[in-house]
Parts: sequence; structure tokens; C-alpha cells
Amino acid sequence: MALRPLLGVSVLVGVFPVISLAHEAKSGWRYPYACCSDNDCREIKDAAISEVPDGYLIKVTGEVVSYSDKRVKNSPDGVFHWCSVAGKDDSRTICLFVPPRSY
Repeated sequence: MALRPLLGVSVLVGVFPVISLAHEAKSGWRYPYACCSDNDCREIKDAAISEVPDGYLIKVTGEVVSYSDKRVKNSPDGVFHWCSVAGKDDSRTICLFVPPRSY
């Protein structure tokens, strides 16, 4: 008889999909799942990114993400965050969160 409650829970888990939430930045905001798949994003130092005429240069890879690229997002906490494939330093950019520009 102890199996019935367990069976009920198993059926509910199978019927209702589990919603995965993206991981959080150090400051507490959640990275969008589309950018990070729950492990691909991290805060990076300003020195890791340069603004060049064509866009943002990711220094470690040499990749330039244009200013108009849909992967460029506003950073909610005012610091750079980089999301790369599998969270690796030598892979392509999925999303780049950029702090607002000073005027």
C-alpha cells in the first residue's frame, strides 16, 4: 500500500513538465535560459571586453559581436556578463550583457 502515494507522485511528475530556471548572476538577477542553458553565463571584468568600431571585442577569443547583434543585451547590474557555448573561454558567444554607456 505504501507504493500508491509514490505512484501518484510519479504520474504527476510525468504529466506536468518540470520548468528549469536559469542560474543567477552574483547580483541576483536570472540569466535568460536562452542565453545560458543553466550554466553558460558568468560575470567578466571590463578589461575582458573592448569596444571597437565594429562592436564588442571578446579579447580571449578575438570574436567581435556587432553593436546591433541580437546577442547583445542590456546588463541589469551594470557589469559585463558573457555567455559562451558550454561556458568555455574558447567558444563562441551566445549572449553578451553590456552595461549602459556613460555620457
